[in-house]
Amino acid sequence: MHKALILCAYGGMVLFGTLHFLIDVVSHAWRGKHPPGADAALYFGLHSAFSLGQLALGLLGLFLAARAIELLGDPVVFAISFAAVLGWLAICIAFIPYWEPRVNVAIVGVMLVAAFLTRAAP
Repeated sequence: MHKALILCAYGGMVLFGTLHFLIDVVSHAWRGKHPPGADAALYFGLHSAFSLGQLALGLLGLFLAARAIELLGDPVVFAISFAAVLGWLAICIAFIPYWEPRVNVAIVGVMLVAAFLTRAAP
């Protein structure tokens, strides 16, 4: 159960980060939804950093799951991952007006907590 939850949590980060980048960065740039200027630079910068950060941590988690799954049961690794989730949730609440990224981050957070609670006893 622990391994499946780990793979779902970090795989979800990869999926949600990729989809967020494609929908909110690539699609908006391709369709020209934001005229050039400071607002567009802030919009694309925020969404690029948000989504690529999720993608990077998700890929790192999947790499660790493939190489050393026991490391992902360590409380320090959980704390770092959960701190990243809380940071993304804070960014969502403060700067992203729509609800989809909030739900995605919350799903990943719940899966991380469930994975941590189902780890083997130390």
